[in-house]
This record gives sequence, structure tokens and C-alpha cells, in this order.
Amino acid sequence: MTTTSTAMIASSSAGPKQQRSGRWIGWAFVGPFMLVFALVFIAPVVYSFYLSLFQNQMVGGNRFVGGANYIQAMNDPQFWDSLFRVGLFLVVQVPIMLFVALFAALAIDSARLHAASFFRISIFLPYAVPAVVATLMWGFMYGSRFGLFGNINQFFGLDLPEPLSSSWILVAIGNINTWEFTGYNMLIFYSALRVIPTDLYEAADLDGAGAFRVIRSIKLPSIRGAIGIAGIFSVIGSFQLFNEPNILKALAPNSISSYFTPNMYAFNLSFAGQQFNYAAAIAMIMGVLTVVVAYIVQLSGSQKEA
Repeated sequence: MTTTSTAMIASSSAGPKQQRSGRWIGWAFVGPFMLVFALVFIAPVVYSFYLSLFQNQMVGGNRFVGGANYIQAMNDPQFWDSLFRVGLFLVVQVPIMLFVALFAALAIDSARLHAASFFRISIFLPYAVPAVVATLMWGFMYGSRFGLFGNINQFFGLDLPEPLSSSWILVAIGNINTWEFTGYNMLIFYSALRVIPTDLYEAADLDGAGAFRVIRSIKLPSIRGAIGIAGIFSVIGSFQLFNEPNILKALAPNSISSYFTPNMYAFNLSFAGQQFNYAAAIAMIMGVLTVVVAYIVQLSGSQKEA
């Protein structure tokens, strides 16, 4: 009895020590990530917010103004114009891109498409092309005097609309984005389709369900989470629209202004106009707006799933 009680006392006294050492081991693994996360994410956000509270004035230098930059942004017609343009781009382009990606994933997963591997790689391949290269390629194709559209007009005597004109430039940019990211979203949907249990297909076959019934009752409900994830990524990408219009600006200077998108507006304010504080305020507004919209998309998707 004496030996047993001694062992129990020793184990109970060693328990808290082992727990403390276990916690330190966990922090040792998590610590490097937390440090990098703080340096590359938290610190820039905090510093941007700090910059947004100041204004660089001719008399007095950098002066604390509180929320004056945010009030200025709320009354800035150029900011609202760029935000409306991005909102229109999101509402139109994202559903089209996701629908095309979903259609391609369902077609490849149907086992009725010959050379499915070839089509899967072909659709995904544009995602591997850098955005700068893709935009330059499509930009030169859009040219009315030197590009593919111009050659088609000359050869067939047609009068196709100019994609780089002010009326069609947003459609042209949407086409580039759809071409770039359809394969990425298709791969997300296709990966979700491949993990659906085969028992569901066997039960549907025994019930005599057709292909469209299987899609509606089995495939689409099973990949609803993947659709929500792709939707969130697409929303974030739409608010971050910068590369395509910024590169096409050299080819269509009359169609793309310096405030074509909020990111372009903040970039030009900061590096061309030397208005770092106001640019930081616009960046903070866009960051909060992106988080809110992405959360709404995620919340709507989870409610439908429930």
C-alpha cells in the first residue's frame, strides 16, 4: 500500500509539469507561424490603419486628423465610381465564371465525355499562365488595328465592336478573368465530385433516376460547400481587380482611368499622387468591405446547406 500511494503521489505531482511542458511544445510548433502571420498580415494592417489617421499638409507636415480621410472617401465620386464598377463586375462576371466551371466539372465527371483528361488539363491550363502574360495576350488580340478583332473586321468586312472601347472594356476584362480562373474553379468542383460516395449513384440507378435527376439531387447538394468556397474566392478576387485594367491601360488609355478600380485608385494615389494617407484609408475601407461581402456569401451558403 505504501509503494502504491507513493507512486500515485509522484504521478499526480508530475502531471501538471507534463501538461505545462506539453503546452510549451505546442507553442514551439505554432510560434513560428504566429510570428510570420503577425509580421506579414497583422503589422501591415495596423500600420495602414495608423497611416489612414493622418494627413500630410503643406503647413505642419504629417498631422493627426482622425477619420477625416474616411469621410473624404465617402464623399469622393471617383471612389464610388470605381466601387460601382467593381460591384457590377462581381455581380455579372462571377456567376458566369462559376456556371461555366460547374458545367465543365459536371461534363468531365459524367464519364460520357471522351478524352476527359485532355479536357480537364486544357481547361485548367490557362490558370497556369501568369496574369500579366494572359492580359497582354488578350490585349493584343482585342486590338482593332493590329489584333485579331481588327484582322477579322478587315478580312470579312465586318464591323465588330471594339473590345477596348469604353463601352466594352469591362466585358473584355471579364472575359480575361473568366478565361484565367474557370479552370481553377472547375478543379475545385471536380475534386468535390470525385469524393461523392458511389453508394448514392448505385441507389439512384436502382431507382431509375436519370442523369439530370442525379445532378439535381445528388451532385449539386454534395458539392454545395465547394461552390461556396469558390464563390468566396471569386468575390475576393473581384474586389482585388488590379492587374488586368492596369496593364490594359497602356492599350486603352481613353477607356481605363486612373480610378477604374478601387485598387488602381489607391495605387495611383499612393505612388503617383503621393497621397499615402488617403490611399491607406481607401485600402482599409476595401479590406473591411471585402470581409463583409465574403462573410455574407459564406453565411448564405451555410444557411442553404443547413
